[in-house]
Amino acid sequence: MKRKTFPPRLAGLAILILLGAWCASGDTIVLKNGRRIVATGVTETADHVTYETSAGEMSLPKSIVERIEHNDFSYSSPLHPDHSEPPVSAPEVEPVRGFEDVAALAVHNDSVDFAYIARLESQVKPGSQISIDKVAAAHHAAAQFLLGKGDADAAIDQYRQALVFAPDNIGLLLNLAAIYLRQSQFTEALDPLERARRAAPDSADVAKLTGWAYYGANKMDQAIEEWKRAEKLRPDPEVKRALEKAERDKAEEESYREGETAHFSVKYNGDAAPELAYAILDTLEGDFRDLESQLDYTPPEQIAVILYTRQGFEDITRVPGWVGALNDGRLRIPVQGLTSVTPELAHVLKHELTHSFVGQKTRYRAPTWLQEGVAQWMEGRRCTSAAGTLLDVAGKGQLPSLAAMEGSWMSLDSSSAAFSYAWSLAVVESIIDAGGVSDISRLLDSVASAPSTEAAVRDVLHTDYDGLQQQTIAYLNRAYVR
Repeated sequence: MKRKTFPPRLAGLAILILLGAWCASGDTIVLKNGRRIVATGVTETADHVTYETSAGEMSLPKSIVERIEHNDFSYSSPLHPDHSEPPVSAPEVEPVRGFEDVAALAVHNDSVDFAYIARLESQVKPGSQISIDKVAAAHHAAAQFLLGKGDADAAIDQYRQALVFAPDNIGLLLNLAAIYLRQSQFTEALDPLERARRAAPDSADVAKLTGWAYYGANKMDQAIEEWKRAEKLRPDPEVKRALEKAERDKAEEESYREGETAHFSVKYNGDAAPELAYAILDTLEGDFRDLESQLDYTPPEQIAVILYTRQGFEDITRVPGWVGALNDGRLRIPVQGLTSVTPELAHVLKHELTHSFVGQKTRYRAPTWLQEGVAQWMEGRRCTSAAGTLLDVAGKGQLPSLAAMEGSWMSLDSSSAAFSYAWSLAVVESIIDAGGVSDISRLLDSVASAPSTEAAVRDVLHTDYDGLQQQTIAYLNRAYVR
């Protein structure tokens, strides 16, 4: 996500500002495929779930909604992590319609009936579209169920098996590609997308997702071409925003030099010293090995690193002034004036790379407090200077709930952001003190599939948000009060 440019030193005014930042309530719509939509004004009818967005009222078929979580607190800004956020969303595509009975038989009693699916496959007859459609519907239902359980690999297998019988089914191909994209397996996603293009050359959805695949693979020209194609086929505000961002990146980076290692590709301003770029890559490779070991995870593809002048960074990212670096899927680092990897730059690099690991390991479902707490801890920060202030706030009963800290912090001012960083670090530090970094790794795995982050906390840490908050206060008193 991003890293602040100041230490977490707080004043009473900052606390008041922070407490005022959490004022809007919202609800979370959890879809059966695991996707979560945070919205306001959520209402239900017999057939649809309706909610409010900045673009107006939206509606979803109730058949694709797992449940609605009513939240007591949320940010006024959308609850989507700013780190590694996909540039566009994947469309909800049913491979076939009218086979709800097949789907119900394929998944029931909270499990997949593999024997039933095998019988459907054995009954497929050449030229019988109905029997093929039944297999497609059954595998799709199984895949979405498994995806909701956090087993993306098993969901991928279901779509691959279905494509043996229905190789040109656009719904199967797009859903398979969408899973690869959410797993940051951008190269893998291109195969089903190319097959979908051959089957439906004028599909806006195919162009939209292909643009995402190329963007994630750092192939900016191809991403722009695909998103222009998608916009021509069907105007889409989401694609328009992604296209504008990609074009800004391309314009800024046209004169940049390039380099790469096993896990990173780097682009840097032509005026920068090549020695700095390669020293940064060397530092990142060391950080990669350390995070890979501690978090028990390996990102599947190269991670892009862009080194900017300060002005270039501000022009491209358009983030608040307190943001010192950004990870939106690419590590964007301002390095103007530097000739070597300073201790401060080393901290920035480790912090931002941690966001790539945490984001991908959790399928981008990690809340901001967990993302930022882990990133700070991994870069080497500890609560020493902020513990007293945090305990003062806790003593007054004014700590914000962790539920209120799950969403984006981009609308916060610098003082409020400083408090948020300090408290998130304290929470993560207390978790590691109690159970080691392995508890963080297991928590991240659980976040990827649990109904909510608090449910993951219950599963792994055997407490809830209130209990975790009390654990953190006790830890701060024990570790820092003398």
